[in-house]
Amino acid sequence: MRAETEKVVGEIEQVLTLLRRHLDWDTAQTRLDALNAQAESPDLWNDPEKARDVMRQRDDLDAQVSAVHAMESGIRDNVELIELGEAEGDQEIVKEAEAALVEMRNQAARLQVETLLSGEADKNDCFVEIHSGAGGTESQDWANMLLRMYSRWAEQRDFKVDTIEIHDGEEAGIKSATIQVKGHNAYGWLKTESGVHRLVRISPYDSAARRHTSFSSVWVYPVIDDTIEIEINESDCRIDTYRSSGAGGQHVNTTDSAIRITHIPTGIVVACQAERSQHKNRATAWNMLRARLYELELQKREEAANATEATKTDIGWGHQIRSYVLQPYQMVKDLRTGVETSQPSAVLDGDLDQFMEAALAQRVGLTEEA
Repeated sequence: MRAETEKVVGEIEQVLTLLRRHLDWDTAQTRLDALNAQAESPDLWNDPEKARDVMRQRDDLDAQVSAVHAMESGIRDNVELIELGEAEGDQEIVKEAEAALVEMRNQAARLQVETLLSGEADKNDCFVEIHSGAGGTESQDWANMLLRMYSRWAEQRDFKVDTIEIHDGEEAGIKSATIQVKGHNAYGWLKTESGVHRLVRISPYDSAARRHTSFSSVWVYPVIDDTIEIEINESDCRIDTYRSSGAGGQHVNTTDSAIRITHIPTGIVVACQAERSQHKNRATAWNMLRARLYELELQKREEAANATEATKTDIGWGHQIRSYVLQPYQMVKDLRTGVETSQPSAVLDGDLDQFMEAALAQRVGLTEEA
């Protein structure tokens, strides 16, 4: 077997070792057996809420354990094929098996990241809010570029993107926007994108062609289902109605159908103008507020659990997380993980996985250390 192929096999096995450690392999198998036994119990559905939770846990754990087993079997089968092909002088079999191992290495990398998505709300849909910073048209155009970037990323994963609200800029771009991204692990993938994003470029709006620096902020929070109870005292909220902006038909533009809710104790503000019906917009805004308050609670728990690490890093809302430089050179660099690329056009077209994967690995501390 060629040294290059041995290296690929070693990389796959290394990922599998990390995954077993992350899953606590022996405990995971015992836990899966227990969940299977519960799932087969005829009394399980006497409590539908508990049953759904058991089935969700069983399906998630089974998928992870089965994937590791499949990888182990795939390595074994393809190595045997290579040895057989080399013994019989059949280079076609060798090439096919080597190509299969390379694809397995890519699958192992994706599996490693999927395994990291084990947080309480990681599998949920999510809201993504984008706000332009100071700087007028420059920042508003940058906010619009970010909106396109996340929409393209979601579309490449076959996720659905719904626009909840959008406020256009005076000349170009947007002042703010909120989208809902619907898909498996949407929140888990996008949650590390919260923070301030910095753009450096020659401004297309500056007749003197000077270099400008623009900032926009991104905030990601999970959509929560009815099984998660979030109590909100309506007396703590201020509800405003206003006229929807942008295109959308005569009714949208001439009635106060848009809703803005301000949660006074926390200062959280949510808004929705997606529907022509004020009633529907109000319902969506309340769901968004519940989601924001839930995300705030998740953040508090994470900070409490990682108090020591939190003192070492500046990760989260209000901190610059990534720099996108288009001139005088081309580079996108994540300031938390150090991951960088010289292909900003690809990143702005939605090629974000390398940044998300590194940030997720950093967050849970999954490294190659023993």
